[in-house]
Amino acid sequence: MSLFGSLFTGVSGLGAQSQSTAMIANNIANVNTVGFKRSEASFFSLVTTEGRSSTYSPGTVSVNRVQRVDLQGPIQQTSSSTDAAVSGNGFFTVKRAADDQQEFLYTRSGSFSEDSQGLLRNTAGFVLYGWPLDANGELPANQGDLTSLVAVDVAFLGGLTRPTSSGEISLNLDAAEVDSLASDALNDLTNPDFTRGLTVFDSLGQSQVLTFEFTKTFGPQATAAGTVSDLLATDNLVNDVGLTVGDSFDLSSELGGPLTLTVVAGTPTLPGEVQTVNDIITEINNAGIGVTAFLGNDGEFVIQRDEFVGGAANTITLTNTVGTPLTGLGITLTNGGGLGPDTYASDDLSNPGDYDNGLPTDSPPYSNSSNTDQNSFPSYQFLPGDAQYNNRGWWQVNVIHPDGTSLSRGLVNYNGDGSLNALPDAQGNVDLNLNQIDWGNGSNPQNISIDIERFSQFAGNYDVIFSDQNGAELGLRTGVEITREGVVVARFSNGATADLYKVPLVTFSNPNGLTEVSGTAYSENEQSGEENLRQAGTGGAGFLEPSTIESSNVDLADEFAKLIVSQRAFSANTRVINTVDQMTEDLLRLR
Repeated sequence: MSLFGSLFTGVSGLGAQSQSTAMIANNIANVNTVGFKRSEASFFSLVTTEGRSSTYSPGTVSVNRVQRVDLQGPIQQTSSSTDAAVSGNGFFTVKRAADDQQEFLYTRSGSFSEDSQGLLRNTAGFVLYGWPLDANGELPANQGDLTSLVAVDVAFLGGLTRPTSSGEISLNLDAAEVDSLASDALNDLTNPDFTRGLTVFDSLGQSQVLTFEFTKTFGPQATAAGTVSDLLATDNLVNDVGLTVGDSFDLSSELGGPLTLTVVAGTPTLPGEVQTVNDIITEINNAGIGVTAFLGNDGEFVIQRDEFVGGAANTITLTNTVGTPLTGLGITLTNGGGLGPDTYASDDLSNPGDYDNGLPTDSPPYSNSSNTDQNSFPSYQFLPGDAQYNNRGWWQVNVIHPDGTSLSRGLVNYNGDGSLNALPDAQGNVDLNLNQIDWGNGSNPQNISIDIERFSQFAGNYDVIFSDQNGAELGLRTGVEITREGVVVARFSNGATADLYKVPLVTFSNPNGLTEVSGTAYSENEQSGEENLRQAGTGGAGFLEPSTIESSNVDLADEFAKLIVSQRAFSANTRVINTVDQMTEDLLRLR
């Protein structure tokens, strides 16, 4: 029994060493295969247990294949921007074809290139899968599921435009600039103190020029509140300028009107109802009748025409309808008629300048002249003495659409140290927001935020330090790359880039237990555990090394040494079989 058992033991040894030699041969054959992971033979004995120790029955030997999937292979540099090697744990997620019916496979072979359809495939023909990124670069909500993955398709039939969503301007305004005086009042709106253009791009890739106009002006000095009870005694109520509840007056110009304003006791609820100075200013500015209202440096109420009609001055008409509300504003009416063209102020007009057709004829500062005609007032704000200089840092900013219309107009103010007097928003930004811009060329309405935090006001030249925006015109694709974080980025000739996908790394609790399939890929099974989708560098996953590949982890010297051992072991087992054969022959010759 033991003699034939020895024969079977020798045969099992031949089989085990044959399998070991096959594994070594496969390792050596794939020494240059990208992402290949070697296998090793693990021998173990099979024994027969006997009830008596005096009798021995020989067992056999068996072999298991042990995969060394978890062993890192050398990383080799390449010239392809779509190649990537995994440094650390993790696998690329691939399929044999971009088909929902195909199963997901996992590989370390990251030598990807674009096929004729724009899909990224590795050298084995597997299609790379990744998370699609939205316009904000965010991942899908179900990023932990394999169903969130899509085939990485980098084909672009056309180019890419990048509409401008943000911009930045750093500039200095001259603090020594003088407020617009009566002598240039007719040109004030058409001749700002400083102008700067910023080129932006719409959704069609067409360039558009936004013009920023800066004019030194008067700033608001009044306090606004919803009701009288909300205000302090020192706040500017309509009573402070001589208006009482029930008073009413009309305001019109050659561009529109009349606008009827009525003083009410409670919170204004209807158009035309006012209670505070701010209410009056807001109603006039929102009426769209070609008139602007504001408060001057000394709290004076100013009404100003906006533009001209057919080259002539836009006449403003103020008329009392109930009570005498305008007398409190420092304006005297004759027979309820119009007061003539241009601007009217509630300043101390006891010593106005000499005026001809609404314009002063003497020189500034207009402080010691005399005029008894209280119905003609300066065409722009009258300021006594050296108050013509604006020392409170107010500037009007007007953003002009390419068609000449105003997109936004408002005031900015500066601190005594020349910095912008503005509170940042919740994100810490000081932005000028231009919303729903219609370029009139069929492009999508556009929102653009302009960072104005670096606006300054110092005495000296007007100066633009820099300006920038994040848009770009139409560009053709020039290349695709995979970054270390796994982002698939397309580059374009206009300098723009687009983040298209993010490649996940899939980890397993036992990667050596994966089932190997053709193409240096693996499939999941019970021994490997379930897949876990990770972003590169998180959750134990490794990083992607751009423009590299992971070489085979086969060590030729080690394989040749094992091959010699297997060869000798195989020869030794043949000797065992030959010996048993001779012993059997001797038994047959017995008589």
